[in-house]
Amino acid sequence: MKQFKLTAVALALTATAAGSAMAQSAKANAWEGAYGQVGVGFGVFSPSISNGTPTYPRPYSAIPAAMSTSSINNVNTGLVNLGAGYNWGINDKFVLGIGATYYPGASSSATGTLSVRQTTGISAYNALNSSTQATYNVKNLYSIVLTPGYVIDKDRLAYAKVGYTGATIGLSSSVLPYQETNLSGVSLGLGYKQMVTSSWYAFGEVNYASYGKTTTSTTSTNGVRFNNVGIGGTGTDILVGVGYRF
Repeated sequence: MKQFKLTAVALALTATAAGSAMAQSAKANAWEGAYGQVGVGFGVFSPSISNGTPTYPRPYSAIPAAMSTSSINNVNTGLVNLGAGYNWGINDKFVLGIGATYYPGASSSATGTLSVRQTTGISAYNALNSSTQATYNVKNLYSIVLTPGYVIDKDRLAYAKVGYTGATIGLSSSVLPYQETNLSGVSLGLGYKQMVTSSWYAFGEVNYASYGKTTTSTTSTNGVRFNNVGIGGTGTDILVGVGYRF
């Protein structure tokens, strides 16, 4: 009976080891599978605000006017980044993944100057000319990307990122009501991951986003209508963080 029990235990251990080996061998490399991560860092957003076409309220609506933007400052802000994705192993040296990231909260604020002036030179209407300092920030930033990667070894992975990104610009001033504009564009990045335990890794990334121009319109508190104001921009961030490899 004792011999039988020892044999059963040996068979069970052998089966467990064989099953574990098969599960490991089913992966093309150690970086294949799902992951989740959180990062912190610093980002810069450089806006592009084009001159729209202002229209004065009645009875001055027929007066030609021009709008100009100047002194538009960059947003410089701290960031928190949440990410998750899955890597498919192509072979023992390459993976192709898909990932999603989200930056919760809103950025720090930055300012810019918006000016409206009449172009007829009729002094009676000069009271309608105005200049205001606008304040804006960036929020709801996210991206969905493909992540081709090179497997240096089971503990190290270098990868690139390319895909779609979106963000929301919130803009207001003393004469402009708060208004949000959604932007979309292309996201690019480079990164590196280093295992620190059997499941946890540290990572570093550099990301770049380019947002195509979106037009928006709004009416100021003094009745001037801002038409077809183009808002776009570019953003860059540097992140470090930790993640879990499943």
